[in-house]
Parts: sequence; C-alpha cells; structure tokens
Amino acid sequence: MKLNKVGFFAIIALAFTACKPKDSFTIDGTFKNTGTENKVYLFGMNNSKMVAIDSTNLSEKGEFKFIRKTPSVDFFRVSIGNHEYMLIAKNGDDIDLEADLADKTMAYKISGANEVEKLSELNSIRNNFAQQVEKLQADFEAKVATQPENRATILEQMKPQYESYINQLNTQILKFAADNKGTLASFYAMNTLSPQEFEAELVKFADDVKEEIKGNATVDTFVKQMALLKSVQVGQIAPAFTINTAEGKAISLSDYKGKYVLVDFWASWCQPCRQENPNVVRMYNKYKAKNFDVLGISLDTDKAAWLGAIKADGLTWTHASELSDFNGATVKQYQVQAIPTSYLIDPSGKIAAKNLRGNELDAFLAKTLR
Repeated sequence: MKLNKVGFFAIIALAFTACKPKDSFTIDGTFKNTGTENKVYLFGMNNSKMVAIDSTNLSEKGEFKFIRKTPSVDFFRVSIGNHEYMLIAKNGDDIDLEADLADKTMAYKISGANEVEKLSELNSIRNNFAQQVEKLQADFEAKVATQPENRATILEQMKPQYESYINQLNTQILKFAADNKGTLASFYAMNTLSPQEFEAELVKFADDVKEEIKGNATVDTFVKQMALLKSVQVGQIAPAFTINTAEGKAISLSDYKGKYVLVDFWASWCQPCRQENPNVVRMYNKYKAKNFDVLGISLDTDKAAWLGAIKADGLTWTHASELSDFNGATVKQYQVQAIPTSYLIDPSGKIAAKNLRGNELDAFLAKTLR
C-alpha cells in the first residue's frame, strides 16, 4: 500500500498522540530573570490546603518539568522563591508555564489545557486591574511628592477612582464565572471575591455548580459551607440560640421577638469592630424607643478584656459571649467568618438585613421604624 507524504505524517502524528500518557499530567516551565533562585516546588491540594508534593532544580536555561498524577481535576501551584503561580490540571494535560521573576505583578503565561487557558483568561482580567492600580499608586505618590501637606486630601480625591476599578474588576469576575460555570477556573474566580460583600452571589454559585463540579474535595467543602450559610441569608428565619450574658444569665433570641434586634458579633481585639461601636451606640440611642434593640455577642476569650471594652466604648445594651473565639456554638451557627458581622432580625424572627454599617443602618432603621 502506497501512502502520500501527508497521509504518512498524519499517521505518525496520530501515533504519537495515541502514545501520550493519560494517567498523569505534565508541567513544562521556563522562568526568566531567576537571579539566585534555583529550586522550584509543586504544591497540590490536601484537605483543602496547599502542601508541597514535588520539587526540582532549574536547568541552566531556567527550565523545569513536573510529571504527576491526580485523582481528578484539581488546583496546583508552582512556587519559586517568593513567586507563586496557580494552575489547574487533570491527567492527560500537557501544560506550559512561562514567567519573568522580575515582573512585580507576577503575571505569567499558561497554556495547553482547557482549564489553564480559562485560568489564563481570568489572570488577564486581574493583571489589567493590577496595572491600573499600579498606575494610580504612581500618580498618587507623584502628587504627594509635590504636595506632602495635602496627602489626606489627595488620597480622598483618588479614592473614587480606586473604588471604580474594584467595582469593574468584581463585575468582570462575576461575568467570567457565569460564562464558565462547570470549570474550576470559575470556582477560583468566585473565591477571589469578598465573602462578606458577595455572600449571596457565592451561595447562589454553590447551588448552581454543586452537581457540575462535584467530586473535587475543595469544591465539595465550599458547597457544604455555602449550604450552611444559606440558612442565615436575608429572608430566612434566624436560627434560635441561647447564650450566657456577661452577668452569667441565659438569654435567647426568642426573648427579642416582637422587636427589631441587631445581633452584633464583635470582640475587644477587633479594631474595625471598635471603630464601628460609636455608630452602633448612636443607632441604639436614636432608635431604642422605637422597638429597636442590640444584642452584642463577643468572640473574646479574655473576659476582663471583653468587659473592659464594653465599659470603654459605652455599650449599654445586653452582652453575651461563649468566650471561644470563632469556635463558639452561636458563632458557628451564624457562620461568622470575620468580624464585625451583624444580623438585623425583624419582629417575626426573620433576617431583615446583614452587615449594615453606619449610615446604611441609620437609613434602614429610619425607613423601617416609623
């Protein structure tokens, strides 16, 4: 049988493709401007944490290679010195990574598989934001250099531009995640958002992808966490609890039924909490005669520090605590991951709002408590 050249080379190419190992993935990388750095590490997921699983030395040309196996598509990270590069890989992938260690933004190029190319697309969005912020920072420093006495004023003037960049970035990330549902890249994108500001979006995302990306340990953990968080979303009945007050007496959420109550999670050591306390004092004094109350729940472990902060900040409402940091039963029940966190619960026991601060809380109460 006679084959033309095109047919022959096609068969050869097919043979090589068929021989490509499917039970492992490969990362071929090249680093520029490595300086004294020589050791490259590969990290993989273990119980939702990144741990080192392999290492190698750079060649004289700055090249390296890893060949590994993975039970399913998962997250990996290549590290050299202080530089870290996120990857997503599955068996059968042949990934190329290029980076310049002199690049302060830690931008890098990845290709060779669908997930890494999606991740590369996300990186482009984030790198563009980093460049905008870097330019804004340079503009700020240049202005301050000529007008050092006006530093605070210049900062205030440039703040809206920075916030605009943040809003644009968040909008693009949400669009990217929506356009790429079913990929680990979309999951990674959503987890770059502020969990407090985008809590509702994260809960919905978990619902949307729980069947599409199930089987990955990190995603499965996230879906379980969001399912718990779903129970404390606005509109849900606030979970019942009983907790001891500063005086050692048991108090229950049901004791506040018929009122609007702000359940405020805070701690004496939390500076943002202490900065917000004057606003809560102002709201309490303004609306306490209009069916509004506050219940402070502290994450302190030091009772003396907790009571001292209550006195120092003039917090005259009821206070309770399990003195267990983030491990208290009520704190866990309300899925408190950071403080300050607050829930405004209406007279029927439903969650009416979350994390209203300062003027936002004032506006809500002024409209609601007439």
